[in-house]
Amino acid sequence: MIAITFALPAESSGLVARLREETRSACGGTEIIHGKIDNESVAILHTGVGGKICRRRMEDFLQDRQLDCLISAGFAGAVREDLQVGDLVLAENFSDPQLLSEAQRLLSDYKVHVAKLFTSGAIIDSVEERNRIAGQHGAVAVDMETETIAEVCRARGIPLLSLRVISDSLREPFPAPPSVLFDIEEQRTDSGRLSLYLLRHPGAVFSLIRFARQIAKARKALTNAIADVVRKR
Repeated sequence: MIAITFALPAESSGLVARLREETRSACGGTEIIHGKIDNESVAILHTGVGGKICRRRMEDFLQDRQLDCLISAGFAGAVREDLQVGDLVLAENFSDPQLLSEAQRLLSDYKVHVAKLFTSGAIIDSVEERNRIAGQHGAVAVDMETETIAEVCRARGIPLLSLRVISDSLREPFPAPPSVLFDIEEQRTDSGRLSLYLLRHPGAVFSLIRFARQIAKARKALTNAIADVVRKR
């Protein structure tokens, strides 16, 4: 069986819609989605956003489970100008070398960057902070879970492939401050806070619509890539 992790359902919904023989089960208070992509059995886990909740859910999920490998998937923010929304990133610093090489071959028709991914403890928004991450860590993109997932998998000897898609970039940033878009402590968007922000910044409505289109584009690219990796391996 292959496990596939995403932070949130907004990232996984395209892939879940493609599953055959879908079933669901509970694991430590978190729902696990089971199904098949072609004839390959997969289990999908939502880790939540950030290292703390991710580690807890990963350890619960892997406690009594035998896996062939795990794909750490989801959205990431670009920290270099040459990456655009919809580009794929295979993280060479977190992925098993054999899985990485195989994924490169299977995704040869996609726009893929094989490079370093940086895992942050906070949502990164500013251009200055993105530039700092690119310069200091040699990364091309940033997420909030992969380093934790890699640590948990490494402790259990589970081969990992890190596959992310760019959802926001230097040219196509977030439509509002990160604290407005997502509350990490509550693991959700505070609709009241977002509504108040939009009332005070009505122009942000158009940015929000643009961002929704970015997310849809990124999700489609990621869904297709994961399906191809699982189906053709």
